[in-house]
Amino acid sequence: MVQPLVPGLYIVATPIGNLGDVSARAMAVLGGVAAVACEDTRVTGKLLHHLGIKQKLIRYDDHASDATRDHLLGIAATSPLALVSDAGTPLVSDPGYQLVVAARERGIVVTSIPGPSAAIVALTLAGLPSDRFLFAGFLPSKDKARREVLTELAAIKATLVFYETAPRLAAALGAIGEELPGRMVAVARELTKKFEECRSGSPAELIAHYAAHPPKGEIVLLIGPPGEVVTSEADVEALLKSALADRKPSQAAAEVARLTGADRKALYARALELK
Repeated sequence: MVQPLVPGLYIVATPIGNLGDVSARAMAVLGGVAAVACEDTRVTGKLLHHLGIKQKLIRYDDHASDATRDHLLGIAATSPLALVSDAGTPLVSDPGYQLVVAARERGIVVTSIPGPSAAIVALTLAGLPSDRFLFAGFLPSKDKARREVLTELAAIKATLVFYETAPRLAAALGAIGEELPGRMVAVARELTKKFEECRSGSPAELIAHYAAHPPKGEIVLLIGPPGEVVTSEADVEALLKSALADRKPSQAAAEVARLTGADRKALYARALELK
């Protein structure tokens, strides 16, 4: 017998593409709450229909009024209330931060049901150092602001992770090439879906590829750390394997040597072995 949920706010991660990624716990919570707060009732309605769950849906996004937030907090104070975004984990470049802060201030229990996150999925695929990373949300849409953000983050010794849209990808890659020269970049898109892709290379190479193959879908953009960060053999090996995905051994060796300071001849020999 399933235990009834106690009153509170339940943050529920939902699939970013493949509906098979929804967890049993997420389904149990979504089926057991008094209502579900969501970005778009149509999107969440389709997910719940697929799961065979009927629920009261309340629209909530970053533009919601104080009255809507107070209404949701009133529900959560006496009954279980779920919060979902259109896809992935709420609050990660999605609505929910203000609601969670307000709930905690009022002494309402907040519980998070973990699950899919595009940023984490992309990080595991990209072949860039993952021991330290910084998620920075969406890059600004205007060129000056975009470059300012890249300059601000340039010295951070970690892989940088951004969300991006397909129409702005070329401009973002161009800015990265100019503001962060020599960095390895990865573009992950359509994650967990049929046409999932994670392509790495220099900004110029990626611009050329996507000029010939216009991208679709939601995108995660990753930028490797400054060269001095990549010092371990494992990191160098990972970068070399990633570079070999779309380069000749000599090109891959040259790129990784530039990024890491490792010996180019040794990298070329290892690239031939891997190829």
